[in-house]
Amino acid sequence: MHIKKSLAAAALSLIASTAALAAPTVGVVMSTFDNNYHTYLREYMAAKAKSDGVEIQFEDSRNDVMKQLSQVESFISQKADALIVQPVDTAATRSITDAAVKAGIPLVYINRKPDDPKLPSGVVTVTSDDLEAGRLQMQYMADKMGGKGSIGILLGDLANNATHSRTKGIKEVLAKYPEITVVEEQTGLWMRDKGMDLASSWLLAGQKLDAILSNNDEMGIGAAMALRQSGQKDVLVGGTDGTPDGIAAVKRGLLAVSVFQDAKGQAESSLDAALKMVAKQPVEQHLVIPYRLITKDNVGEFQMATAR
Repeated sequence: MHIKKSLAAAALSLIASTAALAAPTVGVVMSTFDNNYHTYLREYMAAKAKSDGVEIQFEDSRNDVMKQLSQVESFISQKADALIVQPVDTAATRSITDAAVKAGIPLVYINRKPDDPKLPSGVVTVTSDDLEAGRLQMQYMADKMGGKGSIGILLGDLANNATHSRTKGIKEVLAKYPEITVVEEQTGLWMRDKGMDLASSWLLAGQKLDAILSNNDEMGIGAAMALRQSGQKDVLVGGTDGTPDGIAAVKRGLLAVSVFQDAKGQAESSLDAALKMVAKQPVEQHLVIPYRLITKDNVGEFQMATAR
């Protein structure tokens, strides 16, 4: 009887060990943890990994290109089954791509698409069309402004193509409105306090603004707070991303508008793509998660969509 119990215990132990070995491992390298939207990406990815029985590990590159490459190489040496990377610099991803392809490890770029015009097999992207985000935001503002006035633009990190594409989308719409003038355009590095400082400095300089358009919600919220503190409640402020904080700001009128970038959709689709490649299943190389406009009229829909 004792021998049978021992054999049974050993068998269960072997089964558990085999199951543990079978669990796919995914290494995720984020440009920085110090960003609300990136936090939501991580949380949604971690929740899906848990429900799917996937082992997942996150690393913070702290906006350092070389640190990010080192973290990717570390995951490769640990023999991760797949990699998900949010690039620090979209113009500096070639080394990451080459390292993953050489090691035969599936690679998914999330949220930010590399500048490389053609990515090799085994490398996919899950992003949203940032040009469309800029267009949606500016068109809404142009309509609210009656097609004329002065605006300031809060830029994200200049190393990110999201910054350039969102701003390009804004200016594509502006080309149709010659009576709307850009009087300020500076980078706030995606940060709320930077957005607040820039808006404050514009006001102190005596700048008359009808609207401020921000490449993300955080800078927009900071700018709106600066405007409120100075008593200027008529300046329209627009954000981008539709984070829970951004959605709440639209609901209470701090932001006039935001553009919803689906963090849950990006996170879950990235993990799905990585696991499909691990299983040698076909996957679309460039998956685009659509943007949607958030206004006070439809903000309730997005509060429900982002409930966690």
